[in-house]
Amino acid sequence: MADAVAAEAGGAGRLEIVRDLDVGGLTPSVDLVRQIRAAVSIPLRVMLRENPGFEIGSDAELAKLRRAAIEFAEIGSGGFVLGFLRGGKLDLTSADAILSAAPGLKATFHRAFEQVADRAHAIQVIKASGRFDRILASGSGATLQEYARQAAPEITIVAGGGLDAEVIRHLVETTEIPEFHVGRAARHRGSIDEPVDAERVRQLVTLLG
Repeated sequence: MADAVAAEAGGAGRLEIVRDLDVGGLTPSVDLVRQIRAAVSIPLRVMLRENPGFEIGSDAELAKLRRAAIEFAEIGSGGFVLGFLRGGKLDLTSADAILSAAPGLKATFHRAFEQVADRAHAIQVIKASGRFDRILASGSGATLQEYARQAAPEITIVAGGGLDAEVIRHLVETTEIPEFHVGRAARHRGSIDEPVDAERVRQLVTLLG
């Protein structure tokens, strides 16, 4: 919760709430999300992911994710972060089954997107689903700009993947990417094991102009 408060104090526009950052983030506890929702006013997106991979392993896991979506929606989460594959291809059937438990809330398709061979096609499929308004992606400025062109206007590309101040500055100057997802760069000493530093967040926000 202290991380969330510091991020808001530094000017962050939205929070992604996860547990187990060492595996890319898993579903956090309901209690944590409730505490953060009470402590900050900026929008929240909550991770829905129960294992380190990108495939749902069982019907029981799918049911658990549906229940989590309902609980987080009741708390006041503004949306979710999720994305699933099956056999290396997009699994939007599972995503739809989960998101239908919390109708009206949008989601960010996370970096499972980058495990798909044909990303241009994936963008069109994700757009057509109507369930997502963002895709988290990494890559060169030219790559991200092309993703943004293909995704517009229904979906915003959020740049992520170990961004630091130098990379964000470059992307702001050379692309039209409007949103940036940071982890280590917002933390004390740039370490994932350190707490979020409001001043570091503030410095990153100033790069956006």
